[in-house]
Formats: sequence, structure tokens, C-alpha cells
Amino acid sequence: MATTATTPRMWNGGRSPFNVEYGKLMMWYFLMSDAFTFGAFLISYGTTRFATNGWPNPNKVFDKAPFIGGGFPLVYVSFMTFVLIISSVTMVLAVHEGHKMNRKGVVKYLILTIIGGLIFLGSQAWEWTHLYMEGAWWGRNPFPNYDGTISTTNFTNFFFTITGFHGFHVFSGVVINVIMLIMTLKGTFDKRGHYLMVEKAGLYWHFVDLVWVFVFTCFYLV
Repeated sequence: MATTATTPRMWNGGRSPFNVEYGKLMMWYFLMSDAFTFGAFLISYGTTRFATNGWPNPNKVFDKAPFIGGGFPLVYVSFMTFVLIISSVTMVLAVHEGHKMNRKGVVKYLILTIIGGLIFLGSQAWEWTHLYMEGAWWGRNPFPNYDGTISTTNFTNFFFTITGFHGFHVFSGVVINVIMLIMTLKGTFDKRGHYLMVEKAGLYWHFVDLVWVFVFTCFYLV
């Protein structure tokens, strides 16, 4: 009786059936799961806000900026958002230079991306410190509602939790990019013949930037 040999299905060169490199596919899975976490936070925030009769006015809460004082609604957070968007552009350029195997270009744009991330984190640290000095923190909300009535602590609880969670992601992204920079300077990717890890780091950084758009809209605009 003839025996039929079964050949195991192997992925070609470590690639998935969708012709996507395995590590990149896993990064997409991670980002999807992280998106669900942020989505749960923001849906919970939106549900709580619209179920509450009163809510603080963001134009009054976020009207301060360093060196220029108060009376400038959303100016500072707009600056933070601009910096983060520009850092996403420099990350795209770093990945592009990696495709061309241009180590100097990758180094230059990674440094710019890291600087952008640090500026954003420093700006967020200033904003948190300023709000804390005004009496805002978890469990404390000094800001009245639109109509002047006393507000609940839901606003500050959600704000510090969600922006803090996002800030942790930005910090993680900066650390990852610093590691990518060190590996690039050491010539690790040139020896491998590709800059695929820089591209994966770029996916994470773009995700962090995209999430900020939703956080910015929910807390500062709506």
C-alpha cells in the first residue's frame, strides 16, 4: 500500500501567507489590541461625559501657555499636536532612508523624531504640573461646569488617566527610537541588509500620533 508523504507548509523566508514579514504582522496585531484599549478608554469617557449634566469648558481649562500666560485657549496643546505630527513626518523620512540603505539619513531623521517626542513629553509634563498647581489631580477637579455649577471629578480622572496612558506610549516610542538609533550607528542594519526594524518602530510611532488625534479631539475640542 503506497504511503503519501505529507509536506509541512513552510512560510517563505519567515513571511506570512499574506506576504507580510512575520515581525511586522505581529506589530500590527499588537497595535490592534492597543487600539481596543484606547477605544475602551475613550468610549467610557464619551459615555460618562454625555450622561453628565455639566462639564468643564476646555477653553477655560486649557487657556494657559508658558511665557505668555493665560487667555490663549488651546494654543499650547496645538503646539504639542503640531510637534507630534512633524515627528511622524520625520519618522516616515527615516523609514524612507532605510529603504535606500542610507544610514546617515536614517540617523538624521531618527534624531529629529526623538527630539520631537521629547518636546511633546516635556510639554505634557508642563501642562500636568500647571494643572496640578491649580488643584487638578485624580479625585480633584477645581474647574466649574459651563454654567458655573460645581463639576464632578470625572473630567480630571479621565483626563489624567488617558493622557497619561498616551504619554507612556510616547515615552516608550522615544525609547524604541533611541534603541533604533544606537543600532543604526553601530551598523547593525547594514550588516543585516535591511532596516526593517526601523519600519516596525515607525508603525508604532504613527499609531501613537494617530491616537493623539482622538485624545486631542475628545478632551480639548469637544
